[in-house]
Amino acid sequence: MERNSSLWKNLIDEHPVCTTWKQEAEGAIYHLASILFVVGFMGGSGFFGLLYVFSLLGLGFLCSAVWAWVDVCAADIFSWNFVLFVICFMQFVHIAYQVRSITFAREFQVLYSSLFQPLGISLPVFRTIALSSEVVTLEKEHCYAMQGKTSIDKLSLLVSGRIRVTVDGEFLHYIFPFQFLDSPEWDSLRPTEEGIFQVTLTAETDCRYVSWRRKKLYLLFAQHRYISRLFSVLIGSDIADKLYALNDRVYIGKRYHYDIRLPNFYQMSSPEIRRSPLTQHFRNSRPYCEI
Repeated sequence: MERNSSLWKNLIDEHPVCTTWKQEAEGAIYHLASILFVVGFMGGSGFFGLLYVFSLLGLGFLCSAVWAWVDVCAADIFSWNFVLFVICFMQFVHIAYQVRSITFAREFQVLYSSLFQPLGISLPVFRTIALSSEVVTLEKEHCYAMQGKTSIDKLSLLVSGRIRVTVDGEFLHYIFPFQFLDSPEWDSLRPTEEGIFQVTLTAETDCRYVSWRRKKLYLLFAQHRYISRLFSVLIGSDIADKLYALNDRVYIGKRYHYDIRLPNFYQMSSPEIRRSPLTQHFRNSRPYCEI
């Protein structure tokens, strides 16, 4: 206790207090290092955020090392700042190599920047998703799926072009880029069930889409719960968009608008109005009704 108290006394009570301050300011290199430190600590997360942070911090430590060597002439200050500069430089090179090693085809780059990056999905996670898929070209007027014939064995996401969805020759809605082609069919089946499309999907233009095989994607979900939750959110949002697209097209009579959210209420409030053929097709289309 006496040793501790004496040490504390030497550090606080008997330590000389600055009576006179240095009149001249430090050189420009010192102030540049301070500015780089302030700006560097404003970096964000992720790969590019880390590149930003380590690059500016490394330059800041380098400027501090030069300042210690030229102005202060202090070997210990120079040594510490130079070691920290080397550490930041090595971290920058390591992260830059990781970013460069994660390269994708053009379709995957567009898909990541437009859909996954705004959700905060990191490049390594997206790389895991991309490695389980393939990019497929669908020519104009060719069918992705035919009603009552094509089996549901994959999940696809449109990257470019436009797909027309019909049932019994009746137009339902379009599928645009960054929408799933078969999200209702995917959601209507359990992992162990099999089924066929109840609608026809035809390319109105030359299309490119990313496709995941059903079994391979379920295996990916089992290994990565985060990816499973991510796809659950994306598929649910996509189904909601398709339902609202159908809802906007379904009119009954001249004044009534069929609301898919309140079908029973509509039937009770206006039972004398006959359903249009499009409404009947909508109700009989299983993937879009039984979700």
